[in-house]
Amino acid sequence: MKKWGFLLFLSVGLGIAFVFIIPSFQKHAEIQEYHPNDTWEDEESSEDTQQKEITEDQIKQGDLLLVNSEHPADERGIKSDIINLSMDKELTQGYVLLDYDIYLSEDVARRFSEMVAAAQKEGVSHFLVSSGFRDFEEQRELYEERGAAYALPAGHSEHNLGLALDVGSTQTSMYEAAEAEWIKENAWKHGFILRYPQDKVDITGIEYEPWHLRYVGLPHSAIMKEKNFVLEEYLEYLREKKRVSVEVEGEKYTVAYYPISENLTIHIPKNREYEISGNNVDGVIMTIHE
Repeated sequence: MKKWGFLLFLSVGLGIAFVFIIPSFQKHAEIQEYHPNDTWEDEESSEDTQQKEITEDQIKQGDLLLVNSEHPADERGIKSDIINLSMDKELTQGYVLLDYDIYLSEDVARRFSEMVAAAQKEGVSHFLVSSGFRDFEEQRELYEERGAAYALPAGHSEHNLGLALDVGSTQTSMYEAAEAEWIKENAWKHGFILRYPQDKVDITGIEYEPWHLRYVGLPHSAIMKEKNFVLEEYLEYLREKKRVSVEVEGEKYTVAYYPISENLTIHIPKNREYEISGNNVDGVIMTIHE
């Protein structure tokens, strides 16, 4: 499926915790995998934690939502900080907008701007953005006008969340551009993933799109890069492992998956930064910055 590609040419039983250490060749991340029956709450006293109730609505919200042909987006998952990029000159320094009507999450736009600045320091500097957030009605019209060869049905596109953008080069096609190669190797450092890589078409159901970036945040992008996962594989990995710890460039995180259930309450360490995201399927993922 070639979506907007033509535009981009313009541009444990005994209480023993078993830990498996996965060696990292390129050191994207050092990952520790725990036995599925071992939870981090077992290692924390009740005095060190606070309780947080999780509602079913939270499955549909956050940066790790899976949106594809089987799992449509919910309007509750749309980012609340959507802005018109053309109205913020600071956030658009270093790249070109294909038109003046491109929207995106402000937080995602800021992180993309930081990524572009990092690329420029390495001599890669011809980025453009051709598409960002689309509401459900705009997606519906696009699908009706262009058909399945160029668009996805309303609700089944990541563009409907505000977390995805299409990136191009002002010099050549993204199939050949230095910008595409730089993104492939470095986007993970800034929390982005190449959502539809060439070797994962059988899993994503979408043909290779070197222009489509999705924000998932650190440390998730680092784990996915290290293990060569697409989002479908990563969420299944978390569902299987329940908890992993990871170190990325000196920063330590714990990531834990919780299947949704009635009256679900999770324990969160006090005085630590954390985020909770739904997976848009069956549970939530808690990320703790140690």
